[in-house]
Amino acid sequence: MPNRLVDAISPYLRSHADNPVDWQGWGAQAFEEARARDVPVLVSIGYSTCHWCHVMARESFSDPRLAAYLNDNFVSIKVDREEHPDVDASYLAAASAFVQGLGWPLNVFVTPDGRAFHAGTYFPPRPTQGAPSFRQVLEAVTDAWTTRRPEVEAGAARVADALAESSLQLRTQDALPDTDTLELTVAELVAQEDTLFGGFGGAPKFPVAPVLGFLLGRTDGQQLALRTLKRMGASPLRDPIEGGFFRYAVNRDWSEPHYERMLYDNAQLLEHYTQAWKLTGESWTRVVAEGIGNFLVEVMQLPGGGFASAQDSESTVGGERVEGGYYALDDQARRSETPPALDEKVLTGWNGLAIGALARAGFAWGHSGRPLLEAARRGADYLLRRHVREDGTLLRASIGERTSSAEATLEDYGMFALGLLELALATGEVTYAVAARALIDGTLQGPVDAPVDGASDSGGRLHTEVFRAPNGADPVLTAQGLAIALDPAEGAYPSGLTATATAANMLYLLTGDSVYRAGAEAALSPVAAPARDRPLAFGATLRLFTALSEAAEQLVVVSPTETTATTPAELVEVARRHPAALVACVTEQQAAAFAAAGFELFAGRSALGPLPRAYLCLDFVCLLPVTAAADLGGAVAL
Repeated sequence: MPNRLVDAISPYLRSHADNPVDWQGWGAQAFEEARARDVPVLVSIGYSTCHWCHVMARESFSDPRLAAYLNDNFVSIKVDREEHPDVDASYLAAASAFVQGLGWPLNVFVTPDGRAFHAGTYFPPRPTQGAPSFRQVLEAVTDAWTTRRPEVEAGAARVADALAESSLQLRTQDALPDTDTLELTVAELVAQEDTLFGGFGGAPKFPVAPVLGFLLGRTDGQQLALRTLKRMGASPLRDPIEGGFFRYAVNRDWSEPHYERMLYDNAQLLEHYTQAWKLTGESWTRVVAEGIGNFLVEVMQLPGGGFASAQDSESTVGGERVEGGYYALDDQARRSETPPALDEKVLTGWNGLAIGALARAGFAWGHSGRPLLEAARRGADYLLRRHVREDGTLLRASIGERTSSAEATLEDYGMFALGLLELALATGEVTYAVAARALIDGTLQGPVDAPVDGASDSGGRLHTEVFRAPNGADPVLTAQGLAIALDPAEGAYPSGLTATATAANMLYLLTGDSVYRAGAEAALSPVAAPARDRPLAFGATLRLFTALSEAAEQLVVVSPTETTATTPAELVEVARRHPAALVACVTEQQAAAFAAAGFELFAGRSALGPLPRAYLCLDFVCLLPVTAAADLGGAVAL
């Protein structure tokens, strides 16, 4: 049996290379084989730091007898959901027709045309508590395929048709939520707060970082966000030694974490704890934020500059493979153990989140934040050097010197562009902003019209496709007619749609070009209703709706010196903590470079002799410039 996963880019796929299952990677060849053999396909999706993926691998996929049954009756495909998020999204949507409480591992049984007819998550090796064993599931699927084929294919066709219909619903154009609607949304989130332990809902409990970002940006939501952040920061969900947060807690009181540590969680939480510090100046916010920053730099950043996608939940402690055992040790004891392994796969979008968060924190903290700013710069330079092709399109993933064949998705363009824009503002280096603009320009799909208040008829135009990844959807899904036009839903991090629209709106605030603002509004108009109805699933979208519903403050501080990043000038230090939607501290030379590159916000900005000068604007309508920090206002005095 050929070992087809041994050379895979994905560490998750390589971890299955020695299974007796005849795994194939994602691609058209596997479906062609299934068609030739007239057998169904098992698409098994997971990721390298997934605990229950490890468990099922040990219990079932390593079992020679079960593997022999799989090999005789199925074509088996193993997919890393982080490498192929569009494949994961498509099959998650299909699996929702068969099972509640979706997660990973996700095991979907499909026809040779890729259409799902049964699905589940973790299957035990033996029947337990009414749940069938994995072998029983396989036998039932085989029986249905061989004895009830027309019924199976008809059901699969219905699921595919339902998914196509749900994509068509995104053609509806709705008015963006107004101030009153957003206030009601905050009130709904307040009503969902767990007032005893913090956070939202019962068990299991997740950080829901996008929702916290929405709440922090609103005066009526800040206290809820701050309460949640404070409780999380003092809970077992946070590792007090290395500083990072775990993925989620099994229990309502944040205890018994699942110990994988994800790049996207920690990047977003660094941004939120930094924002909490800017809002309150309280010491706990800075302690937690600094811990996350150190974790990202010391643990997650790889020698080349990119950031690993995750750290495993399991490791060997005292000679035994256990989940979380490493984190039960004190600092001294950890030094004698091997830390949980990193998934060293560098994902463009998630790295963009880390770059942006480190840039924000490094900028806010001034001189003490320089190591974070330098880490952000190293990450950005790595991606610009390794993940941007000559034609300007992006790679999805790399590991070491190798790159993945998976197509970059919209999240890669949006998140990386956002990270570059944050880095440009934090460093004053216009080249990062120019690179970000090129990425967003590459996703724009021609002229856009902003949504009309109250409009519900888009004339058949798919408004969510105002932005589209230049290389399109996954080619296998596209050929099968199963590609989701765009998945606007959010969970643990912003959708590609929202990230790209947020970057476009930020470009509007820098350039004054209304195309970016109109694009953001038009792209998000079909998401207005679901975001209102399910706020916990659309936190980043709601955050952008808030930004689009009000005039944005823009603050530019121009210094005559070449050392703005470390100057002790009081005006600059106050600006670092200012709550404006966009803040930049630049030298006169840097301001001129931004203006020359088409970033209109910087045009005509200069220092006043030896003194920094601040320009505070509201949607490009600016107050008289000031040189005294007391005249600027808005920042917390520390």
